[in-house]
Amino acid sequence: MKESNSDRRKFIKNSTALSGMLLFGSLSDKTKSTTIIKPVPMKVYPNRIKFAVININHSHINSMTEAVKRGGGELVALYAKEPELVAAYLKKFPEAKLAKSEKEILEDPSIQLVLSSGIPDERAPLGIRVMQHGKDYLTDKPGAISLEQLAEVKKVQKETKRIYLIMYSERLENKATIKASELVKAGAIGNVIQTVNLAPHRISNGTRPDWFYDKKRFGGILTDIGSHQFDQFLHFTGSTEAEILLSQTGNVHYPQHPNFEDFGDVMLKGNGGTGYIRVDWFTPDALDTWGDGRLTILGTEGYIEVRKNTDIASGNKGGNHLYMVTQKEMLHIDCNNVNLPFGALFVDDVLNRTETAMTHKHCFLATEMALTAQKLARPLVLKK
Repeated sequence: MKESNSDRRKFIKNSTALSGMLLFGSLSDKTKSTTIIKPVPMKVYPNRIKFAVININHSHINSMTEAVKRGGGELVALYAKEPELVAAYLKKFPEAKLAKSEKEILEDPSIQLVLSSGIPDERAPLGIRVMQHGKDYLTDKPGAISLEQLAEVKKVQKETKRIYLIMYSERLENKATIKASELVKAGAIGNVIQTVNLAPHRISNGTRPDWFYDKKRFGGILTDIGSHQFDQFLHFTGSTEAEILLSQTGNVHYPQHPNFEDFGDVMLKGNGGTGYIRVDWFTPDALDTWGDGRLTILGTEGYIEVRKNTDIASGNKGGNHLYMVTQKEMLHIDCNNVNLPFGALFVDDVLNRTETAMTHKHCFLATEMALTAQKLARPLVLKK
């Protein structure tokens, strides 16, 4: 055990490149310190594949596009029905040629990959059409809003052997969460027992389209924003099987939108650990970001807490903060210089027909768990 702990501490110190060390004092023999990771230039190999975008109803399409471009993708075309969304997207990515129709992109043999953040209930049917046209597909979450949609996606993916992946950005596009993955993989906190995900979101009333408040379009709160958390649970516990112990959803504050859900939570267990998930639309206006997303990973030898977007409990500015406590030390790691590997791995998979960025088994199981929790959810009614 002593040798194992020594190896863990050595890995932590080496992998985080201890620069800018600030000591805050000590608790007995435990040292609390802040580590700022040195930036490492990320190699980008441009124009390895050509990709296009169809439907852009959620702003996640911007980070999805940037991830694939970082990985070597060349953006060549865009199709969407809404002129205002098209104008905003082309302002960020002027290299995209505006297509006249979805068909124009699907029938272009030079395009290997299609990205989409369309209205949630339209994502799976589009992905099926993309795969049937011999192209790979990366969609915003949720990638399906019903178990029936998911079953059809899995069927067509198996038949066509094309890639159908869902961008779980709260893990794949958050630098502190990427760092947590590295530390857990290295055994820094021992074997993971449980994950706790808290994922509040800001509703931004007055700026949301009608479909946002319609459960038939977005699939329910656990299906939608909850899918991120099921992905993280499976990833950090290493679970390949899981079951829902208890789930509940409700609309406790928006009677003017009767088809909406503003709160949901879940207890679950897998063959690698247990989990708790809470999602809601109650981020207060005073918070300096859209949501105080937090992930706690409990291990047998310590724990990690990721403050994804902000940290109201300290003087640390911005997001991407990781806190870790082990048997020997307490650390704060500023992860803002961590590289995001998903884009490069995903483009590799498109070229090599591999599954290094994410396996289909993991991708579909995370969605299946979210959909199952949504289906089994008890209605939450609060009487005041």
